[in-house]
Amino acid sequence: MASLPPADSDQVLVEANGVTRTLVLNRPKQLNALSSAMIMGFLRCFTAYEEDERVKLLIVKGKGRAFCAGGDVAAVVRSINNDSWKCGAHFFRNEFLLNYIIATYNKPQVSLLTGIVMGGGAGVSIHGRFRVVTESTVFAMPETALGLFPDIGASYFLSRFPGFCGEYVGLTGVRLDAPEMLACGLATHFVPSDRLGLLEESLKKVDTSDPFAICGIIDQYSQQPSLKEKSALSRLEIINKCFSKRTVEEILASLEQEALNFADEWIAAAIQSLKKASPTSLKISLRSIREGRTQTVGECLRREYRMVCHVMRGDFSRDFFEGCRAILLDKDRNPKWMPPRLEEVHDDVVEKYFCKVDDPEWEDLDLPARPSHGRRLVPKL
Repeated sequence: MASLPPADSDQVLVEANGVTRTLVLNRPKQLNALSSAMIMGFLRCFTAYEEDERVKLLIVKGKGRAFCAGGDVAAVVRSINNDSWKCGAHFFRNEFLLNYIIATYNKPQVSLLTGIVMGGGAGVSIHGRFRVVTESTVFAMPETALGLFPDIGASYFLSRFPGFCGEYVGLTGVRLDAPEMLACGLATHFVPSDRLGLLEESLKKVDTSDPFAICGIIDQYSQQPSLKEKSALSRLEIINKCFSKRTVEEILASLEQEALNFADEWIAAAIQSLKKASPTSLKISLRSIREGRTQTVGECLRREYRMVCHVMRGDFSRDFFEGCRAILLDKDRNPKWMPPRLEEVHDDVVEKYFCKVDDPEWEDLDLPARPSHGRRLVPKL
């Protein structure tokens, strides 16, 4: 294993093969949940390799059975409780900067997405050029169940799903399999697990940064899986009908009306997920995804940073801390949201999450000037 430039953590391993560098998320017991050390390690690597003419291709993968189960939000909550909300803000500032650099990177990145890909794991992969999934891959943005919202630039890529699938995925936290990820544009290729090692070895032998050449190599190992018969994405007309509504209340009412006409499991599951999620999270998430439709990835990340700072401060709701308690710490899975009902989350409160933070030491997310404005997702639906 080659060392990081400079190395200070074994949580990110780096392997050098010719002009290829393989970055390995190395916290398998924690399902490779992103720590602050991992984020800083990735930032150093991506920054150094972009300027290094000896590096032409990056591969990103996870050690163990997960690619990455998300950011280590339990550690973030502990740091806030022990110190200040600014510890949480610092974590997300660095994470969002990394997301932005990946989204605008001038060298191809191939992410090998085996197992779980959630939250922060999507942030270090979905923004990259190539996203390879297998039969084991499971994707979700489960933040509304935690009292948070789909962050890491998710309002950029969710809003670019076919129709209103992004609202469906972002609000309910539904899990998507590999064919569904391809259908949405989250994944670029499907490669069976038993061929993934062969693909990786081929990529380590390349001597080019040409994305068409890299794509051609991946194509040699890839297949085109079909959506499962019961996949919600095969019922795009119902998703669009319900999740195009203006408010979360109207979305829920529309789903409940559809449930009277169709006995589809995904409709009942979506209703249940929405009723269990934080009402505040649902409302700020819907607005975030809607705003993302007309914004660049940088604009999305700047807005999401404002939102997450308000969440960390607990200015208008403590749902994030309650969600982490119930899901990650005490694990009773019975959060007590405040306010507990959608109709009690008023528009003026939602609006405040999108405003600057009232703190003289606070600053908006400062992103460096880059030649690109983010990747274009290519849905297969």
